[in-house]
Amino acid sequence: MGIRKAYIEDCKQISLLLDQLDYSDTEPFIKGKVENLLMDPNEELLVFEEDKIVIAVISVHFIPQLAVKGDFARISYFAVDKNIRSTGIGRKIEEYCTDLAIQRNCDRMEVHCHSKRKDAHRFYMRQGYTESPKYFIKMLPQSN
Repeated sequence: MGIRKAYIEDCKQISLLLDQLDYSDTEPFIKGKVENLLMDPNEELLVFEEDKIVIAVISVHFIPQLAVKGDFARISYFAVDKNIRSTGIGRKIEEYCTDLAIQRNCDRMEVHCHSKRKDAHRFYMRQGYTESPKYFIKMLPQSN
């Protein structure tokens, strides 16, 4: 089938893909997250389906900008099943999302990728990304 919007029914497969990126135990809350993302007009949650099995997922946020002409598109999560990486599926999905970003007047794509993901770094470099070395985070307390 190829690239399509994610469905709620994809939650289990999405959770398994995220687990391959060391995001374990997402299954208890993934359905609520997917529902929220599917309702967000500034989000695309896409999967790549082959033989009725979800083998890749990508979450892209479109971020309006105040001080610059173009907006940003940010890849938040991108996972291709480890058994089929380096077969061109990731490239197809990334290029599809780049086209979506251009259609939405974005002038850049961003992705934050952990330093330990060396293969992913090579992939993004092949896709035309350049490294931007500073990234700051602030962890916030969670209310239950």
